[in-house]
Amino acid sequence: MSAPAVGVADVRARGGLRGPRGQSGAGKDSGPGGVTGSGIRAGLLAGERFRLSLVVLFGVASVLCLIAGPIALGAASDILFTGLVGSQQPAGLSKAQAVAELRAQGHQRLAEMVSAMNVVPGVGVDYHRLGRVLLLAAAIFAFGAVFGWAQNHLMAGIAMRVVHRLRAAVAGKLHRLPLRYFDTHPHGEILSRVSNDVDNLSTALLEGPSPLLSSVLTVLGLLAVMFWLSPLLALADLVSIPMVIALLLVLARRSAKWFAEQWKLTGSLNAMVEEGYTGHGLVLAFGRRAARIAEFGRRNDEVREAGLRGQYLSGLTVPAVLLVGNLNYVVIAVLGGYQVSTGAISLGVVQAFIQFSRRFTVPVGQIAGQINIMQSGQASAARVFELLAAPEEAAVGPADGQPAGPSAVAGDSAGGHRVELRHVSFRYQPDRPLIEDLSLVAEPGQSVAIVGPTGAGKTTIVNLLMRFYEIDDGSILLDGVDYRELSRERVRQRFGMVLQDTWLFAGTIWENIAYGRAGATDDEILAAARAAHVDEFVGALPDGYRTTLDDEASVISTGQRQLLTIARAFLADPGVLILDEATSSVDVRTEAMIRDAMDGLRHGRTGFVIAHRLSTVREADLIVVIDAGRVVEQGTHTGLLARRGAYHHLYTSQSDPDSGPVREVFDVEV
Repeated sequence: MSAPAVGVADVRARGGLRGPRGQSGAGKDSGPGGVTGSGIRAGLLAGERFRLSLVVLFGVASVLCLIAGPIALGAASDILFTGLVGSQQPAGLSKAQAVAELRAQGHQRLAEMVSAMNVVPGVGVDYHRLGRVLLLAAAIFAFGAVFGWAQNHLMAGIAMRVVHRLRAAVAGKLHRLPLRYFDTHPHGEILSRVSNDVDNLSTALLEGPSPLLSSVLTVLGLLAVMFWLSPLLALADLVSIPMVIALLLVLARRSAKWFAEQWKLTGSLNAMVEEGYTGHGLVLAFGRRAARIAEFGRRNDEVREAGLRGQYLSGLTVPAVLLVGNLNYVVIAVLGGYQVSTGAISLGVVQAFIQFSRRFTVPVGQIAGQINIMQSGQASAARVFELLAAPEEAAVGPADGQPAGPSAVAGDSAGGHRVELRHVSFRYQPDRPLIEDLSLVAEPGQSVAIVGPTGAGKTTIVNLLMRFYEIDDGSILLDGVDYRELSRERVRQRFGMVLQDTWLFAGTIWENIAYGRAGATDDEILAAARAAHVDEFVGALPDGYRTTLDDEASVISTGQRQLLTIARAFLADPGVLILDEATSSVDVRTEAMIRDAMDGLRHGRTGFVIAHRLSTVREADLIVVIDAGRVVEQGTHTGLLARRGAYHHLYTSQSDPDSGPVREVFDVEV
């Protein structure tokens, strides 16, 4: 019986399956991909710098094509317009003579326009040149599309890999968090951060940085070329930009507050959904369905209200920017037309400038929308990074998987292990003592029952034995070795647990039993199933051991679920066994079957039995009565009854409900 109890101890944690490296102290055990809490931001982008450089490069190339395209089209417009004007002028004249003749005829505006153009009188449109310019414009737009696709493709890959690392980091973090974190945070809130917030951050990475980069580069590039074409028109186009920027900043700041509130409320709502799902039976039993629905409606309204406020404020940005852009378009068209008529610029320049002005408005509006997306993603990222920054289990003793030195506990569990609690003190809250100066000893192979009223600290003792929590004072020794000299993994390998709240994962019955020990053979799994009487009811199932269980294991009864956990503990073959209220919610016949299985499981092992029903602990080698975290009595069942102390009163009160309250018995020193 030397096989370690791998996995059995994890049932109590309820925070999910542990990773292959087990739990370790902060900084000792990195998550998948080498990403841990403190280095998460740098680790997420590990190996992506070259690709990010390519994203910037392709973004610049795409913007240059975006700028060069309208310039080429403007040149084509000039070729077409000058050809049409030239064809209407008499051949053989010079440009100066044609201009002078127009002025003599009173066509001052037309003369100014011709003087600003490369007109050759009598020469029409050069269609060959026009075709080359149009082909060049088409090629520029095609290359721009290719560069834009490459930029988006690369950025999508970067975003997917970053989110992949982030999910792995979050999953690894969950396995390294102490039980205290799960006891103090609603499960729905944790799941919301792991799922909703990570998904929202993924959306922000996909739809935010790359388009934002393109928009910013486009704005800068268009500004440069617009000033190059016509400083006057560029200044006219920029008059409204400070107002737009101020408006965007105000709306972004206010919408960011509501997006953060939205995701916070979403986490609270998900926590309520999770509670309603797990406690659905109680909700119906106590007639609280209507109240529950009303409360959900109220919280759902809060989420909707926060989301609507954020979306409303952020939604104002694009229409406001487009309105300003349309007003600018009118100004540019009028002012540009006037400059063409005076010969200050050519028609092609105005055409190109109008295209640039229109395209300038679009990226400014896109920047507003992308900032909106990134703000929502930032709110989710803050929640995810808060989870990743949560304190992990402190590094105590050698790292998991490392030698524990010459005082290491022997791996052979034959006969069980000696477990001693020596003057142990512990409290969940600093100002609320729970266990004070508790001492007890479980000799190898001995069965120790721990009894006492609700709140006495029985389950807390289990948490301390399993090292889910670290003691505040005193010491716990395993075969004479202080827990502090051992890694948590080494301690938990020696323990197995069978709990009242059975935990089965979605999978087959065979897989749930095999979870007790990695690498177990089929014969060993079948032997464990027979020892726990699982084989007796599995034969009646249509698919036998291949019957698939959901997370609630609804196809089997509560007692059968309990037998499965006992089979898993048989397979794990621990040296120390903890039974916590393992038969408190089953019928008498099933209880007898479970007791028989547990008796076989306890044989040759050190056992701790936590129970309220004292009828289940009469055969224990040692019964320890605790109250308020202190041992008030200990001995055998017969001896404690003969003392007529706290155990006697507790036992008789369960046998005779009319014997009076039990609590007062424990209020006196025994």
